[in-house]
Amino acid sequence: MNNKQWNDLLNVINGKQPDTLPTGFIIDSPWLPGWYGISTLDYYTNDPLWFEANKKAIETFPEIMFLPGFWSEYGMCTEPSAFGAKCRWDEANLPHAEKISGDLDVLCALSKPDVRKDGLLPFIINRLKHTQPLIHEMGHEIKFAVARGPLNIASFLLGTTDLMMAMIDEPEKCHRFIGMISDFLIDWIEYQMEKFPSIDGILLLDDIVGFVGDDLCREFVVPYFKKIYGAFSAKINFLHNDAAGLVSAPYLQEMGVNLFNYSFEHSIEEMQRLTNHRVTLLGNIPPRDVLKEGTPQDVRNAVQHSVANVEDRSRIIMSCGGGMPQEVSSENIAAFHSEVGLLDV
Repeated sequence: MNNKQWNDLLNVINGKQPDTLPTGFIIDSPWLPGWYGISTLDYYTNDPLWFEANKKAIETFPEIMFLPGFWSEYGMCTEPSAFGAKCRWDEANLPHAEKISGDLDVLCALSKPDVRKDGLLPFIINRLKHTQPLIHEMGHEIKFAVARGPLNIASFLLGTTDLMMAMIDEPEKCHRFIGMISDFLIDWIEYQMEKFPSIDGILLLDDIVGFVGDDLCREFVVPYFKKIYGAFSAKINFLHNDAAGLVSAPYLQEMGVNLFNYSFEHSIEEMQRLTNHRVTLLGNIPPRDVLKEGTPQDVRNAVQHSVANVEDRSRIIMSCGGGMPQEVSSENIAAFHSEVGLLDV
């Protein structure tokens, strides 16, 4: 992000009313390689192509905030690889991290990874180190430390169904497991901040948060996210969860979250009510069925519909309910942004 975008983002989060509603999208490997015209595997393994794809997106849409900005990642394999998960790669699709074991005892016995040496983490840092001068030449900075959340990582290592069952049947072991992952995440975020002092935001991505009920949310979500975000004094604590978000929404402030990207199935006004209008909302049209599959006019209509009943339009960044999906066209992105420019603030 450049300094203007960062300051604009801070202003929105702090409740300052902009002249026009801002537009922002989470972009990474599901969308960028295909849009740029390269394979997913080339995107992951060729740093110049990774940089040029991100650069082209920024230069094509200079008025849109792309979050977190120059995201160095290897899909869902990034953090699980540090624990020893087997990563399977594909030329044109996202990689997959296979679970290590369905036995929680095995996973509780794992040692906490060394974020400086284990898995793909050193490659994440090295890519940013080598391309940082080019990022600076564009007037941009590395502003976010990024990681998958503790439940998301746990679901890859143990399996989603096994994790859900373990929370109920083996809560003490589950706490040890998730607690170790949370400590690892604090190390990982701290290391990113150490290597890139310009970082002043944290983005955690965790869809498993949307799979639990209220009791499990209070037991296994709130304390660990609060611990991770609370370990730092970042100005922006950003959470992505485009699964069901109604359970966690009332606890976001307690968790330390001040920017939330959530499912398109929840309206903006509903999320404002559940968060007491104290959390900035990034949303909220359907990413696949409209932004990807729809016509430019469908996109325009969805933008208007998403804010039709929203009286207070502060703390809103217009986006889709999730990250940018594969095969979204430039025409639909342009239609989205131009329609947002017509909205009343």
